[in-house]
Amino acid sequence: MAIHQHVLNLVELCVRKGIRQAIVSPGSRSAPITLALARHPEMTTRAVADERSAGFIAMGLAQQLRQPVILVCTSGSAVYNLAPAVAEAYFQEIPLLILTADRPKEWTHQQDGQTIYQTDIFGKHVKQSFELPADFVHPDARWFAERATNEAVNLAWAEPRGPVHINIPLREPLYPVGDETFQYPAVRVIEQLTAASALSSETWHRLQEEWETAERKLIAIGQGPHDPALLAILKKISEEWRIPVVGDVISNLPRNGEFVTQQDIFLSSANEELKNNLVPDLLITCGQSFISKQLKVFLRNHQPKAHWQIQPHNRLADPFQSLTRLIPHEPTAFFEKLFSDIDYQRFVSNDDEDSDDNFQEQWQTLDRKATRLLSQFLKDETVFHEWAVIQRILDELPADSQLHVANSMPVRYVNFCGMPENQRVEVFANRGTSGIDGCLSTAVGAALTTDQLVTALIGDVAFFYDRNGLWNNLVPANLRVIVLNNHGGNIFRIIDGPSKQPELSAYFETSQPLSAENTAKDAGLAYTKVASYGNLKTALADFFSKADRGKLLEIETDRYVNAEQFQRYKQLVQETFLDRQNR
Repeated sequence: MAIHQHVLNLVELCVRKGIRQAIVSPGSRSAPITLALARHPEMTTRAVADERSAGFIAMGLAQQLRQPVILVCTSGSAVYNLAPAVAEAYFQEIPLLILTADRPKEWTHQQDGQTIYQTDIFGKHVKQSFELPADFVHPDARWFAERATNEAVNLAWAEPRGPVHINIPLREPLYPVGDETFQYPAVRVIEQLTAASALSSETWHRLQEEWETAERKLIAIGQGPHDPALLAILKKISEEWRIPVVGDVISNLPRNGEFVTQQDIFLSSANEELKNNLVPDLLITCGQSFISKQLKVFLRNHQPKAHWQIQPHNRLADPFQSLTRLIPHEPTAFFEKLFSDIDYQRFVSNDDEDSDDNFQEQWQTLDRKATRLLSQFLKDETVFHEWAVIQRILDELPADSQLHVANSMPVRYVNFCGMPENQRVEVFANRGTSGIDGCLSTAVGAALTTDQLVTALIGDVAFFYDRNGLWNNLVPANLRVIVLNNHGGNIFRIIDGPSKQPELSAYFETSQPLSAENTAKDAGLAYTKVASYGNLKTALADFFSKADRGKLLEIETDRYVNAEQFQRYKQLVQETFLDRQNR
């Protein structure tokens, strides 16, 4: 038997429960875990030296696979470096199984290396923390480890998804000795069944009654993966019942003339008459967070009479401060049943009365007007600025590819622009905590799981902050990185608070003279730099083509010009939507 047989048992249990991917950061105390994963014939194990990047790469894998991924690091401060990715995964509901090696407890605070307080180190940012015993002499210790690991793995799969932590104290020797062989035994698997969630007939009747009594309904979709079935039923509801459906680009709600995707533009108008005409009686939401600040402010200040949130679990979130019903149900199935039941009732009663057609028309008219305004603003090539650059990049994204957008201004610009339906580009962003850390690493992890082209659109500060995401031997040929380099944190020059402070340049913008060229060279990426529309067009013609290695495109802009153009856009919005007739 191996000296750390309980670790082998844990790995075998993970495999039997469908977990087949692992990211490990090299370390000595974690060697038994690393070797157990690396030598298992059914486990794919990859090494990433920087724990912070490793955490986000694992999250990118889990995000795409929609199943737990194992994340391993050694003891000590290495564990704390996983924290940003763990927090993001928790709030984005992405499943990770975190295995941290530890020294036995008696060595804590005894001036022994790489020893810190690791028990419950991630606090409330994991679904639960477990800790295995350091010694297995008594049979109860082996029974406890078996039970705890089953519970932890089951929890990683359960809704709401999220990270689960197992801390594993390990005694020396840490490496196999002599002719020791690894045996992965037939471990005891404790299956956790999921109760079928269903609303009672009485509950459905109450929901239908409330639906029918609300004249003006609005459906708002938060962040979520591309879901053809959900999009199909939402489009049917919009077309047949004349109900506006609104969503951000990270909801993967496409710009198709039916859905409303430019709400952040027209809701930023100071026209209160316009906003009063858009207030719903019933708001129905599903998905996770919304980028659109204007939508959040609008719905907080103009609250509906009723608000339903549809989600497959009971964790309560009320970002619009108006929630009246939390409905634990899978959203697609909910909307399909709601449509079917109400459609049948209307057929039986010969009642074709739908929602207020004018209500949807107002939302869609404003959406079309905002689209025209933005198109006119961005097609002008007299000034080279990053928003116009992003629109040209989006126009050239290959169909059936992925776009990973970094936080700060890039995700806001992309949200303003939206993605047309015919491109079939799935959009991702780390909006669980909305930090700039890990945006590049997440895209690297995603690219490892697919043959699709994966484009990471990222600002310079986020890029340099996370360039260790490229410091590994994993960077795949289908990765495309676009760095918007304005040599500082441009968002602070654009948003109202810091932009008006005399300390802006010294303490907010983080000015830097760096170029991404050396990072690209170190990572083995093909590198191109542009600073004009002509050069951008030429570069993009080749950038998205298939190649035997990844590519990095650096686009240099002037942050002062970027801020001036954004202010010009804001002025155009006010001039356009203050028109009382909204023609």
